[in-house]
Amino acid sequence: MSKSRSRRLQKKLYLGEFTEYGFMLSCELGLESEQDFSKLLDQFIALIESRDLVMAGGGDKTQFEAFIWSAHRYGSATQDDIQVISDWFRALPSVDKLQVSELVDANYGVSF
Repeated sequence: MSKSRSRRLQKKLYLGEFTEYGFMLSCELGLESEQDFSKLLDQFIALIESRDLVMAGGGDKTQFEAFIWSAHRYGSATQDDIQVISDWFRALPSVDKLQVSELVDANYGVSF
């Protein structure tokens, strides 16, 4: 049975209407050097920032993993964000085995 919480407490705990959603992305890379990875990462950061998103993660020239969510407090990534970012990675010839999750609760890890 779920507890009844005040709106103020829900906000503090990022619950209910204040839940923030994000998604996980991982892939294998076939890049030649760490400089190539650095360039790819710079381009990816520019893409997510243009969509008002942030990420935590990283990798190297062989693999990359990140969790992506909104840059705004109480904001969320969207299905459109997932689609745009997935398409961007799929268009890169050096990307293999791309996996993108559905939206999950960014604070508690619960699926949307």
